[in-house]
Amino acid sequence: MSGHSFGAVTTEAVSGQTAPTGGQAFTDPRIRAAIAFSPSTPASGSAECAFGSVKIPWLLMTGTKDIAPIGHADMKSRLAVYPALHGAPKYELVLDGAEHSAFTDRALPGDRAPRNPNHHRVILALATAFWDAYLRGDAAALAWLNGPGPRAVMEPADGWQFSVK
Repeated sequence: MSGHSFGAVTTEAVSGQTAPTGGQAFTDPRIRAAIAFSPSTPASGSAECAFGSVKIPWLLMTGTKDIAPIGHADMKSRLAVYPALHGAPKYELVLDGAEHSAFTDRALPGDRAPRNPNHHRVILALATAFWDAYLRGDAAALAWLNGPGPRAVMEPADGWQFSVK
C-alpha cells in the first residue's frame, strides 16, 4: 500500500501503526509492504509507540522543504517516523529541496521553487525497486536497493538511509 500526505497517514494506519489511545491497531494483514510519501507522526502520542511494532517493510519519502499546506506535519514530524521503526526493513529518502508537491504530478499553490525533474526519476526508481523486492521477491531489486543503486540515481545532497535487520 502507498499514499501521499493524508494518504500516507492512511497507509501508516493500516500497515502497522498503533493508535495512541488504547494501543489499538488497524493493520490489514493483506498489506505486505508500504510506501509513505510525506509521512508524519500522529498528532498525539509518541512516534516510538505508534511505529515501534511495525512488522512489514516501509519506504518513507520526503523532501527537505516538505511542509504540508494543512495539518500538523512539518519536517520534525516527517523525519521522526524512520527512527521509530524497529524490527522490519526500513528505508528513508529525503530529496534535497523537494516541497510537498514533489510526490504529485503538478505544483501546489504556495510552492516557492521550480520542481527538480530528477526527483520523479529517483521516486520512480526507488519505489519500483522496493515493490519488486518486497512484493515480487526479486533478489536483484533487493540487492540494488540495499547496495549503491539508489545513490546512482540520486543527487549528492539527497539523503538515503536504510536498515534491513
